[in-house]
Amino acid sequence: MIDTLQLLRNIGCFDSVAAAANIPLSRLTLLYAENGRGKTTLAAILRSLSTGDPIPIVERRRLAAQHPPHVIISCIGGPPDAMFQNGAWNRTLSEMVVFDDVFVDENIYSGLVVGSDHRQNLHELILGGQGVALNQQLQSLVTQVENHNSDLRRLGTAIPANERGDLSAGDFCELQQNANVDQEIQSAERNLAASREQDPIRNTPNFELLTLPSLDLVPIERVLQAGVPALDAAAVARVQAHLATAGAGAEEWVSSGMRRQDERPEEVDNQCVFCAQDLTGSPVITHYRAFFSDAYRDLQRDIRDASSTLSRNHSGDAAVTFERAVRVLMERRQFWSRFADITELAIDSTAIIDDWTLARDRVAALLNQKQAAPLDSIEIPDDIRAAAFAYETHRDAITTLNQELTLANQTIANVKERAATANPAVLTTVLSRLQAVKSRYTPATAELCDAYLAEKQAKAATEQQRNQARAALDQYRTNVFPNYEAAINRYLDLFNVGYRLDSVTATNTRGGPTCTYNVIINNTAIAVGGGNPRPGEHSFRNVLSAGDRNALALAFFLTSLELDSNRANKIVVIDDPVSSLDEHRSLTTVQQIRRLASQVSQVIVLSHTKPFLCRIWENADPMGRAALHIVRDGAGSTLESWDGDEDSITENDRRHATLREYLANGGQNEREIASSIRHLLEAFFRVAYPEYFPPGTYLGSFRAICDQRVGTAREILSQPDIDELRDIVEYANDFHHDTNQNWETTVINSTQLEGFVRRRYVEKHWACSITSGESYVAED
Repeated sequence: MIDTLQLLRNIGCFDSVAAAANIPLSRLTLLYAENGRGKTTLAAILRSLSTGDPIPIVERRRLAAQHPPHVIISCIGGPPDAMFQNGAWNRTLSEMVVFDDVFVDENIYSGLVVGSDHRQNLHELILGGQGVALNQQLQSLVTQVENHNSDLRRLGTAIPANERGDLSAGDFCELQQNANVDQEIQSAERNLAASREQDPIRNTPNFELLTLPSLDLVPIERVLQAGVPALDAAAVARVQAHLATAGAGAEEWVSSGMRRQDERPEEVDNQCVFCAQDLTGSPVITHYRAFFSDAYRDLQRDIRDASSTLSRNHSGDAAVTFERAVRVLMERRQFWSRFADITELAIDSTAIIDDWTLARDRVAALLNQKQAAPLDSIEIPDDIRAAAFAYETHRDAITTLNQELTLANQTIANVKERAATANPAVLTTVLSRLQAVKSRYTPATAELCDAYLAEKQAKAATEQQRNQARAALDQYRTNVFPNYEAAINRYLDLFNVGYRLDSVTATNTRGGPTCTYNVIINNTAIAVGGGNPRPGEHSFRNVLSAGDRNALALAFFLTSLELDSNRANKIVVIDDPVSSLDEHRSLTTVQQIRRLASQVSQVIVLSHTKPFLCRIWENADPMGRAALHIVRDGAGSTLESWDGDEDSITENDRRHATLREYLANGGQNEREIASSIRHLLEAFFRVAYPEYFPPGTYLGSFRAICDQRVGTAREILSQPDIDELRDIVEYANDFHHDTNQNWETTVINSTQLEGFVRRRYVEKHWACSITSGESYVAED
């Protein structure tokens, strides 16, 4: 990449120029020069550096110079700076390619002649040109058709290219309206996203349903209130009184002893299992046997089972598992929502687990209490019931959510099915078409398309008349011109040249391999091959205009770059590419250069046409652009930095800046501020109401139209808006020569001026411009 032009000495208009040594070049560098200032010389220097051929520099040695040319160019990366001294370079930049007159002369054509050396390098060509001789009637009709085509191109160009996408203006205008286009665009965007992530979609599982165990208080309450009916109250009181004297845990200890007592052999079953005393006639043994009967043991078992079930179903691990499941669910929802409408998951896992833990622990405490005193009937307090109810409410919500997840899984299954067979290219085309349909029927664009379709219909009627006249010429066309093959080149199609190349064939000659090809014009093949055409024949020299030939040359250059596998390392120099090109092709050239700047190492564009360079500058990456200006320096030229932004700013932009600065800081030329108000209003209405405020319209006549339409279906401005406009114009007219002869001496009140600058329509104009990012230029 070229960094700086360190020194240009004794070559062309450059005597000894080192001014550019401190002006770094960038990935996109623009260089403006007037005619005769040295632009072509600089292109020749860069061509010489790319090939190592000294002739382009030596033959431009500065007249009357005492010393030979000397050039130093600083490069980023690679060996030291490139230096031309004593008729030779110390290095070359073989990755640099140059488009200039020399490129055209060596590769495309010389003058009006395509030689064998040119045919070796020409690959694609498209042009619309004249057919065979037509009679006066046909020529008139052809001219009319061409006029229609010109109007169609003009009308088509007026339709924003970013709204048409890859559609031609005609195809775009023919699109049918779709009432559901917004929904279909959203669906297409999701389908396209899914098609690009087929593996993640295939491998990402569906939603797994959440599970919370039931906390049913009914069976627990049954256990808590259960007892042993066979025990009478006196027996229970007697046993409990006896147990009370035995200390803590006595009931469980005695219960264990009674089980052992009942298991003793018959011959010793009347002896106490603890002390071996005879139990015959014991006043409490009978009560103990009833107290600790099978019914009592069943009760204890029920208590244990209830505690075990609660512990098993509501363990801490269950809560952790639930929380992890919620987290996974949220992650999957985030993934799947990119491809389909997936319900929001409102799950407060912290609140659920808190309520769950509270209810579980309180119920467990009741069961522990029951286990310590099985015969006691325990009521469940209201606060525990409330805790259990809160938990069950969460369970109900989870059940409802699971139903939604089941439906979502059906949607996910559909997404997976579509993604498995989706074609991203097809889906991209579908999305692009839907977006074009939406753009087609916006109010402003619909108006442009209506005008285009009306012109297209008029052209069709003229073409029908032309075809009738052409029927007589079909035999002549068949005899003179061979059949042709269609081979449209993309770049030439972008330039809309109207011709194409056909039958590109390799041919071995004495001078080496060459190519012959046909130029297809109006469905007629014009051979471009060996030999010279006879006088009066159609040939390359007479079927292509200068602009068409230049478009062909530039298209070949861009094509060679596109097909170069080492394109990313290329330094591209383009010298005056818009010579003889019309506005459409100049715009296309601007667009292609911008794209090229992002695809190669560096692009350097040289031109005499400042507006062309400004169009490139405006939308280029500010961090990757630079601009230089070759200016007069005595009898020679020098290089200086060029502010592309300044030359891209319109007069209306400057007025904007002046008024904003005035409101912010004051203290400027107040007469200039006052004069600018009317210009800004005119610019605003020119853009806001183009139908009623065309160029040349005065605010007074526009206001009169608005007055006539107030309150009608065709109202333009409301009455308050008209009154506001009248007040502002009345004030602003004091500062214009066409409405006030003493405009230069009218006294200005600063407070009044500031008030009118802040009035609604002036600020509305600013808001319109700032919001759209455009500058509107009013005609004075």
